[in-house]
Amino acid sequence: MTGPSGGWDPRWTIRHSPIRPAVADEAVFSVGSGGFAIRAAPEESGDASPGVLAAGVYAGVGAEQHLLEGPIWTRVESSARPAAEFVLDLHDGVLYRRSGFGENAFRSLRFACALRPGVMGMRVFGDVRPGPPMRAPGAQCGVVIEYEQVLSMGSATETRCLRVESEGGAIVGAAAQRVNGDGLERVAAFVVESLDRTGAGRAARKLQRAWHHGFDELLADHRAAWARRWSEVGIELPDDPETEVAVRYALFQLWCNADAHGESAVGARGISGAGYRGHVFWDADVFVLPALVSMDPAAAAAMLEYRRNRLGAARSRARAEGRHGARFPWESAADGTDVTPRTGFLGGTAVPIRTGAQEEHVTADIAWAADHYAEWIGSTHYLESDGRDLLIETARYWASRIRLGEDGRGHIDAVIGPDEYHETVDDNAYTNVMARWNLRRASRLLPRSAVEATEFGLWKDLAERIVDGLGADGRYEQFRGYYGLETLTVTALGGGPVAADVLLGQARVAGSQLIKQPDVLMLHHLVPDEVAPDSLAVNLEYYGPRTTHGSSLSPAVMACVLARAGRPDEALEVLRPALRMDLDDRSAMTSGGLHLATMGGVWQAVLMGFAGVRVRGGVLSIRPSLPARWPRLGLAFHCLGRRIRLDLSAEGVRVVADGPIPVSVGDTEPVVVTDELFCPTPSRETL
Repeated sequence: MTGPSGGWDPRWTIRHSPIRPAVADEAVFSVGSGGFAIRAAPEESGDASPGVLAAGVYAGVGAEQHLLEGPIWTRVESSARPAAEFVLDLHDGVLYRRSGFGENAFRSLRFACALRPGVMGMRVFGDVRPGPPMRAPGAQCGVVIEYEQVLSMGSATETRCLRVESEGGAIVGAAAQRVNGDGLERVAAFVVESLDRTGAGRAARKLQRAWHHGFDELLADHRAAWARRWSEVGIELPDDPETEVAVRYALFQLWCNADAHGESAVGARGISGAGYRGHVFWDADVFVLPALVSMDPAAAAAMLEYRRNRLGAARSRARAEGRHGARFPWESAADGTDVTPRTGFLGGTAVPIRTGAQEEHVTADIAWAADHYAEWIGSTHYLESDGRDLLIETARYWASRIRLGEDGRGHIDAVIGPDEYHETVDDNAYTNVMARWNLRRASRLLPRSAVEATEFGLWKDLAERIVDGLGADGRYEQFRGYYGLETLTVTALGGGPVAADVLLGQARVAGSQLIKQPDVLMLHHLVPDEVAPDSLAVNLEYYGPRTTHGSSLSPAVMACVLARAGRPDEALEVLRPALRMDLDDRSAMTSGGLHLATMGGVWQAVLMGFAGVRVRGGVLSIRPSLPARWPRLGLAFHCLGRRIRLDLSAEGVRVVADGPIPVSVGDTEPVVVTDELFCPTPSRETL
């Protein structure tokens, strides 16, 4: 079993790493499609074999809601456990495993069909006994397991159908297998079931169609689908192969974990593991979605559909707190109510978790995600139709949340910003400016009544009153009183990334200027038009040395703003921990699932940071800022309904589009590119 060209191409393969502990491999080598994923335990793992995970299907109640583990379909029996190595072929979307030769040879492959969501295939060669094609997962509290009627697929085929059901829904799987001279072939099909009890029939029909299509045909179709994906979205970085394969891995796992259409609940670890119980955070809206809309716009729309379908719960929470509009939860799961735990542990000590009560910026982040999606796809219709309530109801919340002080200014008290080291702060710059952006953006919608027109006018006035912490020097104070805290920088801690709250203690860090991740700088990343012109450099100079990168979300955002500030070599160095976050298990938490937001951030850093891509007013703008190590960067992505290819080098910028699209390079006026455009780099004489 070899790679696409008869051998493994290191630019397209992920293999065992001596740096990464084996416990992380189940997540690192996971594969998925259409909202279903399987972790990469060896086929002969016995009772430790993992079941399928499905996006948005939970068991438990309240803060204890967690991803439901579905049927097991990869397990086989073996008298010995072969020392076989996993090899993930990113180009073909296939996970291989191989060891030994002759009588001791063991080989396997598995894949999650890119063209058939919920269908997975496995082939195993070696001294194994198949056992049943599908088994029940381990015991889960409140979960009911039912075996359905055995399917008829032919005399040489063994089949099984299984339902794993909780109060939050069910995962139903059907599997078939046969043994022939080539070894064991097994195909499984999975569906999500709510209350209609039609899952068994749907899974059986999905399996029958796949089985009768044939294993080799399924695999060939799957490989062709991945080839098409990579022809439309990807990176070419010939002078930095380590970064190139890490970015490709990020794109691969974003597709595997978040490519579902219709509705998609993208948790912090996707469906590669049960970390954070599968809960949905702001990560999905500002890290994953902006990456995904450039890869698969329909999948990004499905993420917004998850939020839209939980507006009712967000409205209910706002009413319960005496507010108007909708307040979205910090952690969301099945029905959109807040499932944030109230206590946790820091360095082995129990501590209160206040994010659920105070990290309110997620409400504006969701509105921003809807606007970003509409801008990127070039839709003037979305925000006046499907996405309208996301902007209107969140703006209504902020209008009722903002307190007008005696000074006539608008204040937001007792919040937590993205920098979670400081809690219960007043006038956090990120929260206030995002609320202001939310009010302004919603007020630009077309009013549908005289009442709405009046309301929009009040929002515009309120937005002008909000305190944002901007000083005369262009620097934003992160929150009221921040400048009076102990002056500490990362240098005093020996450099970052570092969990400063663990190293120094929560109280010491809260009394210092150390921050966990970009807060003010996050504004320059998300809403650069909402902050003071030319204020990036001064804020970067001030907050950069104070940022500990104590969150896995941090390095990619910092890389973005460094590149935009004309410091690409520093940006690349800052990005490196994000590139290897899971491949090296840098957080020692990869076993619980991949850091999906970090992967989204990596693609944003490359596309929006180093390539300088932005979309505003229906124009694709490009302002490259390449590190010295990258003489050339090639990118492919979706934008404004077109497939775009960029070739960036010292010679200039080449843009290739599959249809007309307005493009601006650097400071040039937009031109409509119908096929190809080349803009040479200005000579020194013309600068």
